[in-house]
Amino acid sequence: MTARVVAGVHARPEKKSLSVSLHLRRGVTNARTRASVPTCVLLILTLVLASCSRKPDPNTLVVIIESSPTNLDPRVGLDAQSERIDGLLFDNLLSRDEHLSVKPGLAERWEIPDPKTYIFHLHQGVSFCDGRPLTARDVKWSFDSLLQGKIRSTKAAAYRLVDHIDAPDGSTVIFHLKEPWAGLLWNIAGGEGMGIVPYGSGNELSRNPVGSGPFRFVRAEQDKEVVIERNDNYWAIKPSVGRVQFLVVPDTTTRALELRKGSADLEINALTPDMETALQREPTLAVLRGPGTRLAYMAFNLRDPILKDARVRHAIAYALDRGPLIRYLMGNEARPAASVLPPESWAYDPHVEQYSYDPAKARQLLDDAGYKSNNGIRFHLVMKTSTEESSRAMAAVFQQQLRDVGIALDIRSFEFATFFSDITHGEFQVYSLRWIGGNEDPEIFEYAFDTARIIPNGANRQYYSNPRIDALIEKARTEVDQNARKQDYAEIQQILAEELPYINLWYFDNVMVYSNRVRGLALNPSGNYDFLRTAELANSRQVADQQ
Repeated sequence: MTARVVAGVHARPEKKSLSVSLHLRRGVTNARTRASVPTCVLLILTLVLASCSRKPDPNTLVVIIESSPTNLDPRVGLDAQSERIDGLLFDNLLSRDEHLSVKPGLAERWEIPDPKTYIFHLHQGVSFCDGRPLTARDVKWSFDSLLQGKIRSTKAAAYRLVDHIDAPDGSTVIFHLKEPWAGLLWNIAGGEGMGIVPYGSGNELSRNPVGSGPFRFVRAEQDKEVVIERNDNYWAIKPSVGRVQFLVVPDTTTRALELRKGSADLEINALTPDMETALQREPTLAVLRGPGTRLAYMAFNLRDPILKDARVRHAIAYALDRGPLIRYLMGNEARPAASVLPPESWAYDPHVEQYSYDPAKARQLLDDAGYKSNNGIRFHLVMKTSTEESSRAMAAVFQQQLRDVGIALDIRSFEFATFFSDITHGEFQVYSLRWIGGNEDPEIFEYAFDTARIIPNGANRQYYSNPRIDALIEKARTEVDQNARKQDYAEIQQILAEELPYINLWYFDNVMVYSNRVRGLALNPSGNYDFLRTAELANSRQVADQQ
């Protein structure tokens, strides 16, 4: 599993907490006012730039992205842009449905004769975009090039339990495992899975990707663009859009300008709520919103003498009021989280304990833990954040909410590389981060909470250890029956909700701003680019009629 970088039922604040809500409203308003200055500039500049706006190509859909993909070889690229664009250029053996369960992809069916053997039967008549037929030999090569070190990539670790792969004929692929591993199916499916490349492909694939997906690669220029076009050899339903240009625009205000002046057609999750609201008023633009799986969480160092007490962690959870943050900081573009897994996951348990806003209960728990108030302060904690503005604003609100129960939260902000280095080396008391994609599969529990995955061996940065959790993770990993695995993961979620190595905060919504010349769009929880498979470009007459 590729890991990349949050539950509560909200009660209305008590009257004595009104100052906190007002402070939040002012603080968030001030933060968003700063963000709104570029929004105002946007509206002024568009008047100046309108005369030089280029007409959109009727056959090209222009998508704004924040950064260039690092590597379009699906065996190598790990960043979000690489994986999302690769999902259009390459097919995986399996794909995923709306419940994040696996379904057929290049493999039309599969069998599991024993827990260590998986047999996949490929669709007939599939070819790469250059016309070469796709066979079992290509599938075997795609994985062998990782497992045998022909391609150097950290993705190889995801398949460490694969012993060897056979291709007895052109349409059959057999995975032999070193030990039972139910997560194999997820790890060869769409999203964070591994696209199939032609036999013999080496490092040159990063410069000239050749896949069997619905689109084919045309060109890429670092920090400028990636261009793809419809793959007319595609074996399944072909896209309607002839060409897609991914336009790299690092600056948020400039992204909004490009949409406003009609130089771009679409962006997803790349603008502030203020900008989305402003652009929604434009007659040529619209906004599409849907639930997402990206998760924000707060985590604790359980080796810390204060935070190792579960009562303290529970008190912090009861002291945090997520509602105002979601309303004012995120423009209601998020939903409270009760698990690391998103509700869309087949393994999500909706019955875990939740921590509603209850400062009185928080104070009682802190009293019970022996932390009496001394001039309004029980103890100090340090929370590390990045210098990103929304992270600092969130921490400032948490600081005031925790002060209300006697916890003095000191905030230390660092440039992201320094911040993340401290976190991965365990140099923190409290921190907040996000899971993007990695939390869609229940294998996240092994990666983030198994004793064997305490840093530097995984993402268990909290130094959390529970033998029952370890045993359940091992059992679920070797359990082929999904219903049995679901029960194991439900118990894991219940234990984590009780012991609270994390406080799960919220799942961010997916928000897309798009031109009215684009039709057929649909968001999925992962926030990937699958909407380009069904998107259509309206002609100028249709756009004029709509206006």
